[in-house]
Amino acid sequence: MKKAKLFGLATVALASIMLLGACGSGGSNSTDSTGGGSDEGKDPKHSAAIVTDIGGIDDRSFNQSAWEGLQAWGKEHKLEKGVGGFNYFQSDDASQYTTNIDTAVSNGFKTVFGVGYLLTDAISQAADQNPDTNFVIIDSVIDGKNNVASATFKDNEASYLAGYAAAYTTKTNKVGFIGGEEGAVIDRFDAGFTQGVKDAAKKLNKEITIENEYAASFNDAAKGKALAAAMYRDGVDVIFHASGGTGAGVFSEAKELNKKSTEAELKDNKVWVIGVDSDQEAEGKFETADGKEDNCTLASTLKGVGAAVQDISNRALEDKFPGGEHLVYGLKDGGVDLTEGFLSDDAKNAINEVKTEVADGKVEVPETPKDVK
Repeated sequence: MKKAKLFGLATVALASIMLLGACGSGGSNSTDSTGGGSDEGKDPKHSAAIVTDIGGIDDRSFNQSAWEGLQAWGKEHKLEKGVGGFNYFQSDDASQYTTNIDTAVSNGFKTVFGVGYLLTDAISQAADQNPDTNFVIIDSVIDGKNNVASATFKDNEASYLAGYAAAYTTKTNKVGFIGGEEGAVIDRFDAGFTQGVKDAAKKLNKEITIENEYAASFNDAAKGKALAAAMYRDGVDVIFHASGGTGAGVFSEAKELNKKSTEAELKDNKVWVIGVDSDQEAEGKFETADGKEDNCTLASTLKGVGAAVQDISNRALEDKFPGGEHLVYGLKDGGVDLTEGFLSDDAKNAINEVKTEVADGKVEVPETPKDVK
């Protein structure tokens, strides 16, 4: 498998089990809400399951990352998919969160992950009802429960780098941000990206306009496509999406526009997408009007969801489950990052420089849009 090239700084588990969007889910791509069958007589040291949000385990983003991390953990410990090993429970609608969590518990999984802040309430309620089960909430915080660990990521830091990437790439001096649902998590993406564009623009001594839209969904490709079309029509030539499955529509629109031009013409008028949560380079592949292979994924922010799932599952297996703790993964420890993608040398040099400053604490990246300067 191809691994995305990352910027400098030592990374931890993020690089080693990096989610590879181009590789599919790595396992069954069908919903498996039954626990995958029984493994009677098996007495594993531990078992773990993830409950997805509505994006699904093949969203080439957040949920897929978690599933790939759990599969890596299962392979590491020679466990099988199903009861007594590892599995996923896919939610096609928010109404299924509680049911899927209950099914995971009733199937005997000892650690259950809620993948995404939208599962916060369901995980919190399940933890109260099942004190002997370990629960993990990803991208949110649940306080005061000894059987719940919380894992969040400094998405604002990776998004800050994405802002630099956009600013150093745009030829129209117009860039865009498309978010999924508004909330604290996407606020971090929004704020980091906006601050990165602004700071990079100052270094470049130019003014860059930022268009900002929300799809109100993480699973509406049609809405993502429509929002992207409007932005590109308005002269935006780089869009950073933080919208889960909605982002498929952003890529679709970018590719449709780029396909109309020849390879030579695209040197001056290509439109780009910056991917999110995983290396989304494969999503940007297209063929030019003169039959040449090309790509419109400028770069992708990376979130080590899979690394966190594997890390916490290992701790639980060793009877060191971090219940009651809030684990935070950022640039400094390799919890988030940015791929080099198709960035120019000038962009890569600028990002390398500022990445070190962020990791060292010399640059503080805001977490909410209201704190952008």
